[in-house]
Order: sequence, then structure tokens, then C-alpha cells
Amino acid sequence: MDDIALGIIWYVVFIVSTTFHEFSHGFAAARLGDPTAYHYGLVTIDPVPHIKRSPFGMVGIPILSFLFSGWMIGWASAPYDPYWAQRNRKKAALMSLAGPGANLTLVLVAALIIHGGILFGFFHAPETITFTQVVAAASQGWANSATVVISILFSLNLILLVFNLIPLPPLDGSNVLLFFLSDRDAKRYESFLYQPMHRMIGLVAAWQLFGPVFDPIHTLALNILYPGAGYH
Repeated sequence: MDDIALGIIWYVVFIVSTTFHEFSHGFAAARLGDPTAYHYGLVTIDPVPHIKRSPFGMVGIPILSFLFSGWMIGWASAPYDPYWAQRNRKKAALMSLAGPGANLTLVLVAALIIHGGILFGFFHAPETITFTQVVAAASQGWANSATVVISILFSLNLILLVFNLIPLPPLDGSNVLLFFLSDRDAKRYESFLYQPMHRMIGLVAAWQLFGPVFDPIHTLALNILYPGAGYH
């Protein structure tokens, strides 16, 4: 596939996936008692408000990452009330997990489409897996183009799911510990999380950890998707 066309597909899937991720944060927060994201107009699946809030993370970095690595990564953000989060730590943790939950939902949607396509004879499991070929078409034409979109939907959302669950600030997974800490320990942990330097160090460390963490999870996901295939 032409590199420009492939880049456009990556970007469209990235925008849809990231918007759904941030919408889910804002929607969960609003349902749990913090309407901040709602008042900012970010509890929406319209990507434009999210792009306006995070133009670098939703435009610049995705394009650069595709040019240099052949796949996309980036970010957006949904505002929340930190005082509400401190008073409602478990609710805040649930709000944080709503974003990765949205990515998991899209992974499962892609998996269902793949198995539906296999059932009706449009798709089959490929001999080798790449981010853009998680499923192969039985024939040329629309099915071949569809496999690229579905493959990227599966791969990108698995990437976003795993990366965001790494338990380092400022990623969503860093708030999971709030489920298990006492109030005193949670206050100390939060003071650590909110330090700008710790957040920067955490982001760099998470990026370094991502490859070793993601590779076995990716392989496991593919073997769950295709039981008995023996991908490695």
C-alpha cells in the first residue's frame, strides 16, 4: 500500500481511538461526580475539541512517529478536578482506567470483526503478523483494504492499552495503586505523582520499558485471537 495512504489510515484510526479514550475518561468522571471535562466540552466523540486541546500530541507526534517508525503514538488529555480526585481516590482510579478500557473495547471490536470475516470466508489468519497485517484477505479488492484498517485498529489499541497501563506517572496505570493504599500512603503517593519532574522521568522510563512489556503481551493477544496458531 502507498505510504501516504497507509499514513492516512493510521492517522484516522489513531484519532478515533484517542478520542474514544479521552471521551471515556471524561464520561466516567462526569458519571462519578467530576463534571470538569464535560464543562470543557470534551465528553464528546467529536475529535476537534480534543485536537484543539492537545495539538502536539494528536497531530505533531503521531505524524513524526509514523515517519520515523512506521506506526503511530501520541496523546491527548481530559481535564479533571484534582481536589475531587483527592477526596474520591477510588473513583479517580476508575476514571483513569476508563481510557484503557476504551482501548480494550476497540481491540475486542476488531477481534470480533476478524472472526466474523473468517466465518463468512472474507478473511483468514496470516502466516506472519505485522501491525498492519493482523488478518489477511481471502481475495483482492475491498476485503484487502479492510484488513489493513482492522489490523491497525487491533494493533494500535493494543499499543495504547498496554502503554497507558504501565504503572508510572503520568500514565493511567499509575493510579491503579490508589485502589490498594491507605489514605496516608495515598497522600504520599499522590504528592509523588504530581511532581512535574517525576512525570517526565516516568514517561521516559515507560517508553524504555514498553518494548519488553509489549512484546509478550502482543504475542499472547495474537495467540488468543487465533487459538493454536503458535505465533511467537
